[in-house]
Amino acid sequence: MVKRTLVLGALVVSFGFHLTSACAAGGADQTTTLSNNTPRFVASSQSLGPVAPSTLIDVSIWLKPHNKAGLDVLVSNLYNRNSPQYHHWLTKAQFVAEYAPTAAEAAAVTHFFTSNHLAVKQVGPDNFFVRAAGTVAQVNSAFHVNINNYSVNGTTIRANDRDPVITGEAASVAASVAGLDSIEYTHPIVSTATVRQPPSSPGAAPGLVKSNAAAKLPASDFNSNCFPGVATNTYTTDGGLPKATYTGNTYTSKPSGCGYTPANIQAAYNLTPLYEQKLDGTGQTISIIDWCGSPTITSDANAFSAQFGLPKLTSKNFTIINTPGPSYCSAPDPEINIDVEWAHAIAPGAAIDLVVPPTASFQDVDQGYFYAVDYQLGNVISGSYGSEELYTSYSVLATEDLISQIAVAFGIGANFSSGDSGDFTFGYPQFYPASVSAPADSPFVTAVGGISLALDSKNNILAQAGWGTNENLLSAEGTVLDPPAGDGFFNFGSGGGESGFFVKPAFQSSLPGSGRQLPDVSWLADPFTGAYIAISEPGVTPELQYQVYGGTSLACPMFAALWAIANQAAGAPLGQAAPYLYTLPAGTITDIVPVGSKTNVTGKVKDSSGTTSYTAAELAAPLENTTSFVSTVWNYPLYQDTAYLITFGTDSGLTTAVGWDNVTGVGVPNGTKFVQAFLP
Repeated sequence: MVKRTLVLGALVVSFGFHLTSACAAGGADQTTTLSNNTPRFVASSQSLGPVAPSTLIDVSIWLKPHNKAGLDVLVSNLYNRNSPQYHHWLTKAQFVAEYAPTAAEAAAVTHFFTSNHLAVKQVGPDNFFVRAAGTVAQVNSAFHVNINNYSVNGTTIRANDRDPVITGEAASVAASVAGLDSIEYTHPIVSTATVRQPPSSPGAAPGLVKSNAAAKLPASDFNSNCFPGVATNTYTTDGGLPKATYTGNTYTSKPSGCGYTPANIQAAYNLTPLYEQKLDGTGQTISIIDWCGSPTITSDANAFSAQFGLPKLTSKNFTIINTPGPSYCSAPDPEINIDVEWAHAIAPGAAIDLVVPPTASFQDVDQGYFYAVDYQLGNVISGSYGSEELYTSYSVLATEDLISQIAVAFGIGANFSSGDSGDFTFGYPQFYPASVSAPADSPFVTAVGGISLALDSKNNILAQAGWGTNENLLSAEGTVLDPPAGDGFFNFGSGGGESGFFVKPAFQSSLPGSGRQLPDVSWLADPFTGAYIAISEPGVTPELQYQVYGGTSLACPMFAALWAIANQAAGAPLGQAAPYLYTLPAGTITDIVPVGSKTNVTGKVKDSSGTTSYTAAELAAPLENTTSFVSTVWNYPLYQDTAYLITFGTDSGLTTAVGWDNVTGVGVPNGTKFVQAFLP
């Protein structure tokens, strides 16, 4: 196996914010404060004191593009069927000539750094950013800030205490500064191992039970029967009282859990007819952005491919690009395996470029994202990461938005996960403000949410529900919870809601609210009905393991891969997917509506004071605004006499509904019909 790894520079671009200047633009004595360039948590978080002055950090100044207003008009026309510019995507040369900063402007930023004793590391291609390094003391002096450590939700984060100041000729061309803070993106990735452990096992982390063979496994080793039926389960406390009896739906108790293989998903979502027509992504490239990288991803993905009958990944269809520099944190990472293996599973004919920033910092990842856009690696981008919009500085949101806007100008469709935390209130709206995930919040991005899925033995879809699960401990290693109701809490679910920063785009004009609404579309995400991946686990025998994972980190590469097939079918780049999704013909997308069950779990608990009955709704609480749900008993396989109530369709602060909703967007694509809608 040959793996081609490239180490290249990246481009980052941002646009101007509200600036305050001490004198006329362009003057050598100009002074400009870049507003909205301070993380919003600084005002309300506890300062832990200054960062050590000798600490070395990288910082970047991103330059403003030229003619931003003209770019806004152009992008609008590119997606307007009545415009003569419809789908006349920009070439790189056109973009640079009309919108890129000049070499003289980059030189002004370089002079700002060197005159403040900061060492310039890179001038980005097309002059979109300049990156430099120095000590915290030098950065404080250059930008007139104080860089402190702050305590944010129990985590220590470095950040500037005020907006940075730019002096000299660079003041008129600088858009924002990155690297002053140490905030990082996170992956919305979950597995069933994230459930709480019984009180008697504090801190236990059982993980997922893994398959026991590194070679190709028989199909029977993969369990897709997530819901085996209705049963009555009885639990006692050391053989006595309290004693509980629960009757209703069950979730599989197999140690390997439950998940789906590529064959399951290809059959369930009507993808097989596409492959028979040679519509499999051939000729397309999917760019996947994942920081740090994995030394085993090629061998893992090829084990996955061999197991499930997919084409091999070689240097001809799989490239790893380290940018904006080499990575020193490479390690097996299920996020990377999910992205690569499931993009490959849905579009087996497409090439994949894995773009690997060296860290999860905003500075590195945004530069990696722009690298994929600027060099037009492919017509489709998949980003399974995000940050909570509420705590992301406006300058970062604006930078992400412009990178995404440039992508759509090139005819590139960028897709981002909508997150796994519902509306970020975690079932406690009285304590946590609602928010959404960035960069999925940009109007120039397609935001991908998630669902739960139940299949029958022939891979027919029995049910699809908006992804959101509540969890309630019923019995903990032989101790019955009495009472069981009231102990439930939101576990995880599809991210969505209304942006507090971006206005609603034209393609969402029929939706409620004034802000950008998330998500646009959805696909498989619930880890309780998740998907298998192959991943190497050093120190485990055998090292190659098959595990079940979920999250909108699964849904995003799946949809991105389907969008690559749609681009292949169209015979030309389609650009951003979202503007098409709201007007597609009936049958191309399945609307996900509330799902209920006549056999939801009810229970009785007998103790010394008598017997108390509990309804399905009481056991499943908190339900917030949800009225239709499915509840199941899960006899937890890793601890004896331990059971959970798992409730499906209960997202935090969000509700599945007929038509577009803030859990699933417009719904889930029907593979063949979806792609056929884009045939020329």
